[in-house]
Amino acid sequence: MRRIYIAGNWKLNLNQSETKSFLDELKPKVTKVNENISVLVHPSFTSLMQAQSSLEGTAIQFGAQNCSNQDKGAFTGEVSIKMLKETGISSIIIGHSERREIFKETNENINAKLKAIREEATLTAIVCCGESEATRENGETDTWVEKQIEEAFKGISLDSSNIEKIVIAYEPIWAIGTGKTCDSNEANRVIQVIRAKFASLYSQDLADKVSILYGGSVKASNIEELLKTSDIDGALIGGASLMTDEFASIIDKSNSLLASTAA
Repeated sequence: MRRIYIAGNWKLNLNQSETKSFLDELKPKVTKVNENISVLVHPSFTSLMQAQSSLEGTAIQFGAQNCSNQDKGAFTGEVSIKMLKETGISSIIIGHSERREIFKETNENINAKLKAIREEATLTAIVCCGESEATRENGETDTWVEKQIEEAFKGISLDSSNIEKIVIAYEPIWAIGTGKTCDSNEANRVIQVIRAKFASLYSQDLADKVSILYGGSVKASNIEELLKTSDIDGALIGGASLMTDEFASIIDKSNSLLASTAA
């Protein structure tokens, strides 16, 4: 069984005191997590140390929403992976559609960041891909995400010893923050396309092992339907991860589904 990830992306929300209050409210609601599920939250840079303090000794991990591919130097406003690692993060999101669309990050930028993360071998990279509504309407979804994956992983060496540090997230842009959710069967189909592309770049064995998440208006009411598909291995969650009851319910339903599957 591939590892399941329930990953919250807080985006530009919650300062340090709000982060503490949120996590203090969330922790009692998440007291037990299935051993095959990783629960993560991704606060803003300024709240990472608060997350470290608040989450110590819990089953909830935390990560960063972005990183620089540079180690140090004259790069005003950038934050290096080594700086982030000092806060105790376990994961970094790269290639999110908002970074691509708003900040004009390219596949080459994402590839450079992935190479830098791989040099810090202990960190998990959550590599995002996904198409716009126009791309989907033009019938180009598959070729679009295949190109994103191919270029993101260009020159990246992976094998069975480090594949668990790679997670892919399929997030159709038209379903992010819109209330529109990609039909679970269609989301699963695109993720199968991504997995097949990954197999062509590496091997079927590694493709069968890599966890691929769905992101786009995920909530408690649809998480079970998504996880029941053949190839969706969890969710990258935006708005619902900022509501303690909703996020805890997503985690709880994921736990229950895995328990029933194992039984």
